[in-house]
Amino acid sequence: MNHASTITDDYLAQIGRKRTYSTILLALFVAVLAGGFGLANDRNAGGFLSGLHRIFDFPAELVGEAAEKAALLPGLIWFYLPALIETLNIAAAATLIGMLAGGFLSFLATPGLAPFPRMVPAVRRLLDIMRAIPDVVIALILIFMLSSGPVPAMIAIAWHTTGALGKLFSEVNENADTKPVEGLQSVGASWAQRMMLAVLPQVAPNWLSYGLLRFEINVRASAILGFVGAGGIGAELKVAIGWGLGRYDAAAAIFILLFLTIMIIDQISGHARNSLVKGRR
Repeated sequence: MNHASTITDDYLAQIGRKRTYSTILLALFVAVLAGGFGLANDRNAGGFLSGLHRIFDFPAELVGEAAEKAALLPGLIWFYLPALIETLNIAAAATLIGMLAGGFLSFLATPGLAPFPRMVPAVRRLLDIMRAIPDVVIALILIFMLSSGPVPAMIAIAWHTTGALGKLFSEVNENADTKPVEGLQSVGASWAQRMMLAVLPQVAPNWLSYGLLRFEINVRASAILGFVGAGGIGAELKVAIGWGLGRYDAAAAIFILLFLTIMIIDQISGHARNSLVKGRR
């Protein structure tokens, strides 16, 4: 009984310490957040609090003009459809490149599967760097080098996707059964053959699931990069918003088009992920 009581007391003390540390960290976070908000508000051109009452002005103007010109929306949606297709092409190409490059690097970053174990930490740090640099920063650099267009956006998104999927894929690889790998190695199979025949069939469903999820993210990223000159429907949205009143019907049409597209992609990819991972049909 004394031993059980001691274990209970130690457990409760440990829980109490964790709660204390969590409370301290939460208080520090709130303090830093409050201090950062004050600094950001002081440096803001107009002041956040002073302009807070106008937060719904832009949505009201956009919805009002769109309602007045509702008859024009179907034609505008059709007009901006090619720009949406360009955005989808950017996202699809970037996702495919990111999956291929991330898949290769994930094997090099997985202990027990990498052909050169000493390279595992270096490859993992490379993936960290690729994820850490925002795609908008890469796009701005590439636009300066290559001029504006869809190519800088595709490269920027592919770079970030490689880092993100490489990390996720390597975690999936760690759960793969190594017995088939050892069996192929015993009969003289090369490293590439072991990965392709023993590991890839095991991890492919999860890889594809992560790839589909990343495609959803990349569609949004491609639209956002259009604001910095990377082409696609984001560039059209920037122009429509920049003109202000008189073009808000075009902005509304683009928002509707983006919303419907992302909703459809989410539904299709969600069903596909369930089919791949859980075997649902």
